[in-house]
Formats: sequence, C-alpha cells, structure tokens
Amino acid sequence: MGRDVLLLGRGRPYSPAAVAVHTFTISPRSLMSPFVAELVGTAILIVLGNGVVANVVLLRTKGNNSGWIVITAGWAFAVTIAVYSVNSLSGAHLNPAVTIALACIGTFAWAKVPMYIAAQVAGGFIGAVIVWLAYLPHWSATPDPESKLAVFSTSPAIRQPWANFVSEVIGGFALVLALLTVFAPGNFVPGSDLAKGFGPVLVGVIIWSIGLSLGGPTGYAINPARDLGPRIAHAVLPIVGKGGSDWGYAWIPIMGPIVGGLLGALTHQFLWRA
Repeated sequence: MGRDVLLLGRGRPYSPAAVAVHTFTISPRSLMSPFVAELVGTAILIVLGNGVVANVVLLRTKGNNSGWIVITAGWAFAVTIAVYSVNSLSGAHLNPAVTIALACIGTFAWAKVPMYIAAQVAGGFIGAVIVWLAYLPHWSATPDPESKLAVFSTSPAIRQPWANFVSEVIGGFALVLALLTVFAPGNFVPGSDLAKGFGPVLVGVIIWSIGLSLGGPTGYAINPARDLGPRIAHAVLPIVGKGGSDWGYAWIPIMGPIVGGLLGALTHQFLWRA
C-alpha cells in the first residue's frame, strides 16, 4: 500500500479495517491494488447484503416476508465475509464514513481518501447490478415500486428529513466508535493472529447490533457507498415498474453516516485516548 499510510510501529502500515489497531501486510502475489480490493470488497458486501433484502422483500422468492431478523443477520454476515475477503489488501474500509473518519483523526492518509471512496461507490454499483441479475424474474413479479427500491437503497419508515438525518448520524457514530473501542489495544494485541482471524467476525457483530437496535427509523444505511452506488444502479437499470430513485432523500444516507462517523472518531480521541 506504500508508506504514505500512518505507521504504527513494527514497520507495518496501519490497517483501517481493524480500525485503530490492526496491521496488515499486502501479499506480493496478489494482483489486487488497494483500489481494486475496496471495489471488490464493497461489491461482495452489496451482493450479500442487498441480496438478503431482495430475498425478503421481492415476491415469490424462497425467503419472501421472512422479516427484519433475517435482513440484519444477512447484512452482518455480508460485512464479515467482505472484511475477510480484502482486509489484508486494503484494510477493508468498504465505507466512505470510515475512510473519512480515520483520515480526520490522522490514522489514514488524506491522499488515499478520494481513491477509496471512488472504489467503494463503484463496488456498490457493481454489487447492485449483480443482485438485479440474481433476482431477474422477481422484478416483474413484484408490483410495488417501493419494494424494488428497497432492494437497492434505504428509505425512512416515517419521512421526517431532519429526524431521519439524526438517526443516520447516530448510526454512523455508533459504528465508528464501536470499531475504535472494540479493537483497542486493551482488547486485542495489534497484528496478532487472534485480531486478524477473529476481528472480521466482531465487525459483523457490530453491524448486527446496530441493525437490530438502530435500524428501525431509516434502515441503517451507515455507509454512503452502500446507498449511493446501488441507488445509481436503480436509476439506470431497466427494472420493470421501478418508479423513481428518491433522490430527494439520498443526501441523508450519505451525509448522516459521514457526520456521525466523524463525531464517533473525535469522541474516541477525546474520551478514550486523552
């Protein structure tokens, strides 16, 4: 990844996926650059995460109407698998809110931020296209445009823009603060086999907890790329009877997690690292 990433001792570059403490070594045999790894990792995240939403909300699927627990569990597993897939290659941010928060507290190079965000949004778009293909017969079988949009992007249960924004800020805050505190050196030895092997599972547990506890108002985007990339896919794909892409709401799942993630990172710096 180069030496423009903050070094945390032992001669190894900082691994943002384990957020504040893990280290990683890029395999010399890998053909994936950090940009490609973030793209692929985010695509995996969306294929499995948006895929579980499609299974639950589209009609005549095997998992139709199986409920919120299935969706939150599916997203938790999706995050876990995606982090395992590319953690050693890019640090597995997979989320612009995480990338920006880490850069703001000085643990990730600002020069890398645009590249990571571009890869994450592109990966989100590609993942959504794959979900569309996977459920191709079910779009025409589902008459409700809102259900189709829900496969791609989030929407509020009760539409009150500033309340919805606050909900996403809280979700982003909880995500980044949890990542920084759970993976603190007091809990895991940086770079240890336990941290590298078990860390992605705990990231999934964090996502599951946020979904169960805070996901009700807005569907817990907590990740701008998870919402924006698929929303663009919804806008351009030839989905029968899809309706609009709700661009008037789109700023909330973009800005809310970014603001919340930054506040979470700053809170960690102030209270835990003072």
